[in-house]
Amino acid sequence: MTRAFVTGVNGQDGSYLVDRLLADGVEVHALAHDLEPLPDLPEVHLHVGDVTVSDDVRRLLLEVAPDEVYNLAAVSSVARSWTEPELTGRVNGLAAAALLDAALAAQDEHGRAVRVVQASSAEIFGQPEHSPQDESTPVRPVNPYGAAKAYAHLMVDVYRRRGLHAVSLILYNHESPRRPAHFVTRKITSTVAAIAQGRATRLALGNLDARRDWGWAPDYVDAMVRAARAESPDDYVIATGTAHSVRDFVAAAFDQVGITDWESWVVADPDLVRPADASELVGDSSRARERLGWVPTREFADVVAEMVRCDLADSP
Repeated sequence: MTRAFVTGVNGQDGSYLVDRLLADGVEVHALAHDLEPLPDLPEVHLHVGDVTVSDDVRRLLLEVAPDEVYNLAAVSSVARSWTEPELTGRVNGLAAAALLDAALAAQDEHGRAVRVVQASSAEIFGQPEHSPQDESTPVRPVNPYGAAKAYAHLMVDVYRRRGLHAVSLILYNHESPRRPAHFVTRKITSTVAAIAQGRATRLALGNLDARRDWGWAPDYVDAMVRAARAESPDDYVIATGTAHSVRDFVAAAFDQVGITDWESWVVADPDLVRPADASELVGDSSRARERLGWVPTREFADVVAEMVRCDLADSP
């Protein structure tokens, strides 16, 4: 039986990844942060700890002896990375490097391949000069989140050259009803649902003109598994190839509840504008499509609609 080790199990991607691995018949071990509520995962071997305590993580990997390692643990908010840049560097950067080193040690000790997938981000590209971006786009982050992810991304190649099946997936924005409420996309869909039901009167947002490439989260988890099990390791951009603005996202969400004059419900809040924000991030996933057989399964409007429907259903 294949054995997998997953960090970031409490997050959107972690939950979908666990579902996928269990459906594949994989024995799943997961690292749950000791300061967060333990997820209700009776079929998963949960290990409580902190991904930044590298000695503990190393001992755990040597003990578990996984075939696959998926590193999804992160300070996942760009906004938070500005207020806690040091923590972001430790979690998103240094911890990832330590995990790669631990995986290589486990591979050497147990004499069988360990396949590692690092969840990277389009934020490593910062404000790219060209769109769409691919794996050859220069790495030039413009925020602490992107800088920490860039370090981890580069370390993947370092350990790949040492014989580890290490993969960096450059993930563009991907959403679902499991997206935490502090993300702008979930804030939009949950507030739109509340407005439609008379529980809210306004939606406060920052930069409506920022453009992102939004996909469906389970599709991106599928790419992780495909990359882990591919014949050879590489880096892959995972994206739909189409950019939409935050304004487009808002309009699509209001359209789902039958509100067309949505501008009157939205207010601009300067405090929500990031110190530095990429104007447009859109990815070219040709390599993943050709080598992994990966394709996105849902269109932008369908993703937004599903999130709004779930927020309407979950309302008190």
